[in-house]
Amino acid sequence: MERRSFLQKAGAGLVAGAAVGLAACGKKEEAAAPAAAPAGAPAGAPAVQTGLPEIKWRLTSSFPKSLDTIYGGAEVMANRLRAMTDGKFDIRVFPGGEIVPGLQALDAVQQGTVEICHTCSYYYVGKDKTFGFGTSVPFGMNARQMNAWIMFGGGQQLLDEFYANYNVLSFAGGNTGTQMGGWYRKQVKTLADVQGLKIRIAGLGGEVFSRLGAIPQQIAGGDIYPSLEKGTIDAAEWVGPYDDEKLGFYKVAPHYYYPGWWEPGPVVHFFINKDAWAKLPKFYQDAFRAAAHEANVTMMASYDDKNPQALARLLSNGVKLEAYSDEIMKGAYKAAFELYNEEAGKNPAWKKIFTEWDKYRKSQNAWFSVAEATIDRFLQSAR
Repeated sequence: MERRSFLQKAGAGLVAGAAVGLAACGKKEEAAAPAAAPAGAPAGAPAVQTGLPEIKWRLTSSFPKSLDTIYGGAEVMANRLRAMTDGKFDIRVFPGGEIVPGLQALDAVQQGTVEICHTCSYYYVGKDKTFGFGTSVPFGMNARQMNAWIMFGGGQQLLDEFYANYNVLSFAGGNTGTQMGGWYRKQVKTLADVQGLKIRIAGLGGEVFSRLGAIPQQIAGGDIYPSLEKGTIDAAEWVGPYDDEKLGFYKVAPHYYYPGWWEPGPVVHFFINKDAWAKLPKFYQDAFRAAAHEANVTMMASYDDKNPQALARLLSNGVKLEAYSDEIMKGAYKAAFELYNEEAGKNPAWKKIFTEWDKYRKSQNAWFSVAEATIDRFLQSAR
């Protein structure tokens, strides 16, 4: 359960595989052309223009307004966009449930009910598991690696080719960083403890838990606490200390697990209706890209600032911080990649993205194991 012990175990073997991974990565990069401007980043500050139309859009969020950091990503974007366009491009942000339920945000954009939403792609894996890649899949990449993949590694093009089937375009609009492993009413130490467990979890993490014998539930953020309080579910994951404290989970489920292996670096996206986007003047398109990019960077920095303080408060309230056992971590990892390979054998859309995503993931992990992981482990043990 000790953090130091867990980190030492988690880090074991990383450096051993780094040389092989980097060698393969180096061969790929020698053949690659120099990177152009990142696909998901703004092209630079848009030049001021006059005579542009007044445009009003509605944005439906998947998040309640009380979660100011993740919900606030949309407000950061909208406020910056208004500032850059002298108020002429006005996007009004609505919390989940005011226009459509939080988990129907993408559908509302696809159908043209609203022009834009702020949501997590993996909420929609019920349509196609390939939606998982846009946000996060179990044992995937962290926030920095996801940004690199989307902006420079071809991820934006792969995702938008897939999203085109749903009449939307995507723009990275935030990240929470590696999430916590959720709140449990009782301890889970072994895979046997997972059997029959009713857990609120989104995305493909739910399917991995199902393969371990649990019963996953997909519940919108605002509905989790009452379900946990009533015992309708046994456990629930959301984001991390700051948001989890606001939602009050510690009052009804004292065991706080880490890490959220199903969400190492989950991207929150803006999805825009393709027809609505095509009608925008280029200046507005450029301004939106810049505003979305600011929201993407700001959300991650905000969580990094707020989570340590929130975790300290939770621990002072008697929360029991516990690490997932090696048995559960290894069992989940095995189940996850069995799922990925099975899906690749029957879903061409999944296979196309997974093949490139997995190569990128391996090269990123090889690099991060050299410098990043080494200094992290040292500093965490030195404290």
